[in-house]
Amino acid sequence: MWDWSHSQESGPLLIKNVHVSAADGLVDVLMDDGLIAKIGPSLTSVNHVIDAEGALMVPALVDPHVHMDAVLTEGFPEPNRSGTLLEGIERWSQRKAYLTEEDIISRAEEGIRWHIGHGVLKIRSHVDVCDPNLTALKALIKVREKIRPWVTLQLVAFPQDGVYCFPDGPELMEEAMRLGADVVGGIPHYEWTREDGIRNVELAFSLAEKYGKPIDIHCDETDDEHSRFLETVANLTRLYQMAGKVTASHTTAMGSYNDAYAFKLIRILSKAGVNIVANPLDNVVLQGRFDTYPKRRGMTRVKELMTAGVTVAAGHDSIMDPWYPLGTASQLFVASMLAHVGQLTGVEELHWAFDSITGAGAKVMELPAYGISEGSRADVALFDVPTTTDAIRLIPRPHFVIANGMLVAKTPVATTEVWWEQEPKAVSYLRPESNL
Repeated sequence: MWDWSHSQESGPLLIKNVHVSAADGLVDVLMDDGLIAKIGPSLTSVNHVIDAEGALMVPALVDPHVHMDAVLTEGFPEPNRSGTLLEGIERWSQRKAYLTEEDIISRAEEGIRWHIGHGVLKIRSHVDVCDPNLTALKALIKVREKIRPWVTLQLVAFPQDGVYCFPDGPELMEEAMRLGADVVGGIPHYEWTREDGIRNVELAFSLAEKYGKPIDIHCDETDDEHSRFLETVANLTRLYQMAGKVTASHTTAMGSYNDAYAFKLIRILSKAGVNIVANPLDNVVLQGRFDTYPKRRGMTRVKELMTAGVTVAAGHDSIMDPWYPLGTASQLFVASMLAHVGQLTGVEELHWAFDSITGAGAKVMELPAYGISEGSRADVALFDVPTTTDAIRLIPRPHFVIANGMLVAKTPVATTEVWWEQEPKAVSYLRPESNL
């Protein structure tokens, strides 16, 4: 497990011999006071130096949608035997009876270590607030403050069991915001009636206005083509003038809408400035469960949304919890799944896939000074690959992870030797230079 004390080594840090773009040559990057101070060739050395040996530097990866209160709970007290969304919710309801602040803090910190090891330093976590004691929210607020120097953790007040079909639902949402949740959540399609689903969305906008917070709603996470709360989200975004501050997560019903309606909806989402977060790992296994064949992919219309200029980010969603028994917190795996399921394998489309876990995620989270440029925050990951497409293809762990200008994680570069010939030969898994 990571020893947080390693992150206390402050002072200027020089990263030598690094690529900040696949098209450019090697440069040095000087970091100081938590920022990228200078980028250029042969910079003056300082006390702390890392030789990147030609690695590719990218901004810290972003996970804009995960449930840190539920990580590492898979199988207890019972496993999800059917693998369905509804049984996952039932199993989580059972697990909630065992929640304590200590339990949540321990699992969440381990999940954050996994994220850091994969170069993810920006996390938005939905937190179940359907609990009279708000145990999970109180625990994750403590985690958020503890890791603040290294990791940005935003907490969404998420009513997993609904607002108007859960006792004191509106009051719990208000209390969650008063306690310090960063984002207002919702789940309109889980209410018992369409009318209450509309009220669910309206409450989110009312609380966002009152507390000056952004919105991130689980919206239309179903195969039901009649689930159309996303149009209400778009309209209220326009009326409340919250372009760029409203995110709809999942929106899997969009994959089942007729094309005429989907075309209209995507257009108004673009005009309203609503962000979308796709969650390909969970949704590709949770949706389409009632289909025989052909089976729906269980994904929103990623390519069409991106083409229309809608900001589309991708989240890990679950890490070994009642909904998804797999996962490692690797956002590169998420981008790979997005590329495969969303058919984003054109040259530019693969750049979109990488953007879904970097720039687009940063827009969803409204992260300041994000990127690789002088004056940006010194939150970066260094991968031993030549391009971001190779990062998606190979899904490596980063060799180095830098947070706030300090080294917080290091993974030795894996090597493989094959010796079916007389002498063993190293395997790079990269395209031969003669074919470039």
